[in-house]
Amino acid sequence: MYIGAHISASKGFEAMGKQALSLGANTFAFFTRNPRGGKAKEIDPADVDKLLALMEEHHFGKLVAHAPYTMNLCAAKENVRSFSIEMFQDDMKRMEYVPGNYYNFHPGSHVGQGAEKGIDLIAEALNVSLFPEQQTTVLLETMAGKGSEVGRNFQELREIIDRVELSDKLGVCLDTCHIWDGGYNIVEQLDEVLQEFDQVIGLNRLKAVHLNDSMNPLEAHKDRHEKIGEGHLGIEAITRIINHPVLRDLPFILETPNDDDGYRREIALLRKLWGETPVEQ
Repeated sequence: MYIGAHISASKGFEAMGKQALSLGANTFAFFTRNPRGGKAKEIDPADVDKLLALMEEHHFGKLVAHAPYTMNLCAAKENVRSFSIEMFQDDMKRMEYVPGNYYNFHPGSHVGQGAEKGIDLIAEALNVSLFPEQQTTVLLETMAGKGSEVGRNFQELREIIDRVELSDKLGVCLDTCHIWDGGYNIVEQLDEVLQEFDQVIGLNRLKAVHLNDSMNPLEAHKDRHEKIGEGHLGIEAITRIINHPVLRDLPFILETPNDDDGYRREIALLRKLWGETPVEQ
């Protein structure tokens, strides 16, 4: 099982890997820069090499880097959109220091322009930012649909993908809290939800899972994460999710409201549930 949590990048790459191991993790997520935006820290190639060696030694799964929350590729204000594209392009270059991993981002908020316009702007940004040689797969995250978020359903993500020239560089990160809040009943209809994902997007594009319980009932469109087993999804549904044949070998990233001890407990619990539950082939 590949499982980890969000780890602060402030101490460097090797330190992130060591912290992941201290949590019982064999993957992790990190923000490429301050999650509220700003200039990224300079990368030390020697530090990156130490992380890569540690990952190989301990058989890590794919890393799932996360773009800053302030990045909005479909912002209504041109200066915000331009700055977001610059951040994205810089992150694409930085991700090549850890080749073959994932870069996850919230598609954006159209801020009153309408979803169709937002989708067009996101695709335009991706078309001027992705490059043929890149080894990073960019993941569009499934969203809860609060406010003017783009990516509130599988169809909107499919429309973005269809407009991107280098669509082979794109995948999807499924957030369990987000899709539940967005109206996909993964508690009672997990198979049907994954079948719909396959029909609309294609399961070959599903690369990672943000594993979160939810403070809200189905279709609340609020996006408030809860600790594993303490929300409206519940431990039985979470167990089915991590053991589903389509999902069980993907990297699972916890974004639950926890400190390190909390993450350590959740990772240990999920490993036990993943290992003990039989899976039908």
